[in-house]
Amino acid sequence: MQLNTEKQNQKENQTMKMKLVKTGLLSLTVFLSAALHAQTADDIIAKHIAAIGGKDKLSAISAVRMENTMSVMGNDAPSTTTIVNGKGFRNESEFNGQKIIQVATGNGGWMVNPMAGATDPQPLPADAAKAAKEQIYVVPLLNYASRGAKAEMLGQEKVGNVNAYKVKVTTKDSAATTYYFDPSTYYVVQTVRSGEMMGQPVDITTTYSDFKKTDYGWVVPQNMEINMGGQFSMTAKVNKVDVNPTVDASIFDMKK
Repeated sequence: MQLNTEKQNQKENQTMKMKLVKTGLLSLTVFLSAALHAQTADDIIAKHIAAIGGKDKLSAISAVRMENTMSVMGNDAPSTTTIVNGKGFRNESEFNGQKIIQVATGNGGWMVNPMAGATDPQPLPADAAKAAKEQIYVVPLLNYASRGAKAEMLGQEKVGNVNAYKVKVTTKDSAATTYYFDPSTYYVVQTVRSGEMMGQPVDITTTYSDFKKTDYGWVVPQNMEINMGGQFSMTAKVNKVDVNPTVDASIFDMKK
């Protein structure tokens, strides 16, 4: 009789322990969920800005020029990106002796693409110009809310080995970009935005890696992999970053 009582007590103690473990795990899950939702999109973007240089330092960048190497289908090509903050963006690449130029401004944009049969400057279609408009900002997420953009927290999603924070930013022109932030560094490890290829809508996915601090103190990814909806891909490697160079604004004008 006593033996049965002891077994019953042991069983009850084991049941109680299991209940305590389950309660503890449930409490931990609730805590982690609350912590995730407590961190808003604005919080994550603010931490990102602090991580790549800080608001004051980044706000002092009026222009930037980057020298890059593009790699397409095994062929390397030089490329230069010039941005005058809030004014214009220009990317110039050369493939097989042909120069490709893409320009975005606050009022539209234009391009020259001999590989697509356009040897003269052509205005960007309205949707493409709208999507490219954020490129005129050296750091698009800096002061984004003051330009009428809104950020939305979409939880977390795996990017490679990183369980990244997922934030969707939509401009006042309704152009949306989804940003993925590494929780350990708050660097942007990937972006996804809508684009167009051969007249068809595609998701343009850009994956960033090899983050390094420039002499200025701005953290910049040195490698970018760009995937155009699985139909076309290329990589870019940053060779040199020149902060606040003198730029002739006429480079953004479309020549007649």
